[in-house]
Amino acid sequence: MGRWKIHMIAIAIGALAGWAWWNWYGCASGCGITGQWWSSTAYGGVMGYLLLGLVLPAGKRKRSEASDEG
Repeated sequence: MGRWKIHMIAIAIGALAGWAWWNWYGCASGCGITGQWWSSTAYGGVMGYLLLGLVLPAGKRKRSEASDEG
């Protein structure tokens, strides 16, 4: 599976979690993130992408980049 597909899945799961948070726990007014469905969903997508970066190993580097550190 390509890395971009994994990233898209993580963003979709995060967005779904953000929407679910808004739906069940979000406040009616005055909240920056959970006050609107679209901001909560976008925030969830960003968090899904960032959390994936913590667990997904780094991609392969080019040989020229690896030899410069040597």
